[in-house]
Amino acid sequence: MKTMLILTGPQGSGNHLFSKLFSEHPDVYGWEALKTKYWEGHDQEPFAEYWRSPVKLFDFDWSQKEYYVTSISYPYRYHGEDAWPGYKEFLQILKHLEINPKIGIIGRDQNILKFQEERVRGQQTYDEFLKEVPKLVEQGGIFLSQELLYLYKEDYARQLENTLNFPIKFNPEILKEDANAKYFNPIESNWLDSYIRLASK
Repeated sequence: MKTMLILTGPQGSGNHLFSKLFSEHPDVYGWEALKTKYWEGHDQEPFAEYWRSPVKLFDFDWSQKEYYVTSISYPYRYHGEDAWPGYKEFLQILKHLEINPKIGIIGRDQNILKFQEERVRGQQTYDEFLKEVPKLVEQGGIFLSQELLYLYKEDYARQLENTLNFPIKFNPEILKEDANAKYFNPIESNWLDSYIRLASK
């Protein structure tokens, strides 16, 4: 049975990173351009038009691969305006086509999300996605962590491959630049430091 992995989360949560991770394998129809580009607008994502009109999935050529991956933010931008993906209709059509849908719910540190969304969009929007999470979990959604991928690298990727039963060809180059690093500066001290040092002796 053919499988489509839907990667979704708040804007800025790591859609491009996970699209790269899941698109590398030769058996996967994914976001091909991200194999050579660091970033590209979501309007260029292979299934972007299908999210705007899921009925077009009936006309897609599903004979190309056994595995497919698509990425969509909630909300996403379309012609400068916020738009909300219709998960329900998209999933219903996949099931009608006998395409096995799997959902990866992407997460990132909530403070970074807030800073990133306010910088790029002028307002925090991830709280809108949080309302959708229970429904996605009911559909079998699996949580994906940007921080865990950067920390555990291939070990985490292999766990995701097994959990999702979805092929991954791990490329360490996708983790070359940690997108979180720019948000952090070390602090000189914290009030707990002396207690921790004492307990560590």
